[in-house]
Amino acid sequence: MRSQSLRDNSTSFLDHLEEFRFTLIRSLIAYTVGFLIALPCTPAILRLLTRPLASPEAALQPALLQSIRVAGAFTLAMKTAGITGLLLSAPVILFLLGGFVFPGLTQRERRAVLFATIGAAVLFLVGVFLGYHTTLRVALQIMLQFHHWLGIVPGWTMDSYVSFCLALLLAFGFTFQLPVIILTLGSLGILSSSLLRAKRPHVIVGLFILSMLLTPPDVFTQLMLATPMVLLYEACIWILFFFERKNRHSQEES
Repeated sequence: MRSQSLRDNSTSFLDHLEEFRFTLIRSLIAYTVGFLIALPCTPAILRLLTRPLASPEAALQPALLQSIRVAGAFTLAMKTAGITGLLLSAPVILFLLGGFVFPGLTQRERRAVLFATIGAAVLFLVGVFLGYHTTLRVALQIMLQFHHWLGIVPGWTMDSYVSFCLALLLAFGFTFQLPVIILTLGSLGILSSSLLRAKRPHVIVGLFILSMLLTPPDVFTQLMLATPMVLLYEACIWILFFFERKNRHSQEES
C-alpha cells in the first residue's frame, strides 16, 4: 500500500514536471515570435527613442550618435529587439504560467491572478508612456546641461544612449507594478488598508530610495518617478479600504 502511494506521488510529480517543461517551451516560442516581430521594427523603435533629442525644446544638442564598434549596429539591433520582444511576449508568457498555476488555485485566487495579470500589463504601458513623455526628455536635458557645465562636448554612442533610455523606461514600467502587488495581496487577505496606513512613512522612504537607484543621479528625475509611486500607494490604501468595507457589509447582510 505504501509502495503504491509512493508510485502515485512519483507519477504525479513527473506529470507536473512534464507540464512545466511544456510551459517553458511554449513561453520560449512566444518570446521567439515577439523577437521576430520586433526585429524589423528596430529602426522605428530607435527613431522613437532618439526623438526627444530632436525636440524643438532641446536647449543643447549632442553630437551625432555614433557606433564605435564594428559589430555595434548588430549588437544594438539584437539588444533592442530582445527587450522589445520580451515586452511583447510578456502577456502571453504570464498567461501560460497562469495556466500552469491555476489548477492549484481556488476560484477566488484565480480571479485575483487574472485581474493582476491584466492590471500589470495596463500599468506597465502607463508607466512607460509617462516615462517617455515626461521624465526621459527632462533626464536627457539634465545630462546635457551637466556636459555643458563641465565644458564637455556630448558625443554619446548609440549603445550607451539606448541603454540609458530603455533602463529609464523599464524602471517606470516595472515600478508601476506596485499597485498590482498591493491589491492582489489585499484581495487575498494578506494586506489590509490599516496595515498600509501604519507602514506609510517607511514605504514612502523606501519608494524614494528605489527611485534614486532606478533613475539617473539627479533629484528632479527621482522626484518624477517617486511622486506617482507615492500617489499610487495612497490610491491602493483607499481602494483596499472601500473593498474591505464592501466585504463587511456583505457579511453583515448574509
